[in-house]
Amino acid sequence: MKIKNITLRTPFILTPMAGFTDCGFRSLCADFDAGLTTTEMVSARGLLFGGDGSKSLLYFEENSNPKSVQIFSNEPDVVAEILKRGLLKDFDIVDINMGCPMPKIVKEGMGSALLLDFDKASNVIKSAVNNTSQPVTVKFRIGFTQDTICATDFAKMCEDSGASAICVHGRTKTQLYSGLADWSVIENVVDSVKIPVFGNGDVQNILEAKEKMENFGCAGIGIGRASLGKPWIFSGLSENEFDIPAIIKKHFTILEKYFSEKLVLLHMRKHLACYIHSFPKAKQYRQKIVTSFDKQEIFDLIDELFKK
Repeated sequence: MKIKNITLRTPFILTPMAGFTDCGFRSLCADFDAGLTTTEMVSARGLLFGGDGSKSLLYFEENSNPKSVQIFSNEPDVVAEILKRGLLKDFDIVDINMGCPMPKIVKEGMGSALLLDFDKASNVIKSAVNNTSQPVTVKFRIGFTQDTICATDFAKMCEDSGASAICVHGRTKTQLYSGLADWSVIENVVDSVKIPVFGNGDVQNILEAKEKMENFGCAGIGIGRASLGKPWIFSGLSENEFDIPAIIKKHFTILEKYFSEKLVLLHMRKHLACYIHSFPKAKQYRQKIVTSFDKQEIFDLIDELFKK
């Protein structure tokens, strides 16, 4: 399938997750056939005026799969400026977050708050579209509250504003990540626009992703939380097909190209907890693995845990 002029090898994409979709994890998911990977959401203002914190979220490994960068902003001028300066030029697609439900983001009028202000959301999208030749996509939720479901109208606005594709998470802002995603609303979105629609929410594996595409007409499926600790999920194969200790070590190796070993050890703790979560004996190993400041000790414990 295509998003404007960008061809995706598969319709199953890695959706952005703050603190998790680092350059190492994205690279692994791409290796395991994710059709598109997306950075953690990056502050447009942070890129323009901030330090290295925001810029470090843009690190990426070269691979053959398309890569997207997700920004968040409610300031059209700032979005225009970062694109004019070429700060996102190394990515194939520019994605705009209009779905983050976190209070600190919403309080500033960004993320899901834009579901309540179509005009401002449209101006942000148009600003991006008018200042780059890259496809511009938008990720959003089905509404702010259950009483203000607006996904269909919001999708039409995104299309009219020039978005090349959209990804719809089937929950409202107030739901956060509780309850079930409402795929009937996503289906209504699919029927309302001509641009590709990626559905997102509660998909646990590629089999379910294929079923969702067939049942609800989506062009593709976004997979987020189900991929944590399982970058191989996009391959459609189980963990039994892979050398998980080797995957974990590769994740470390990629991050060490960009960050100090101490920072990598701190950052990898949440990833390690996910990698080992569902395996026998994980409980007795977890505390040592996720608190160690000795990389070799972590590798030895991982090898021991996964020894067959």
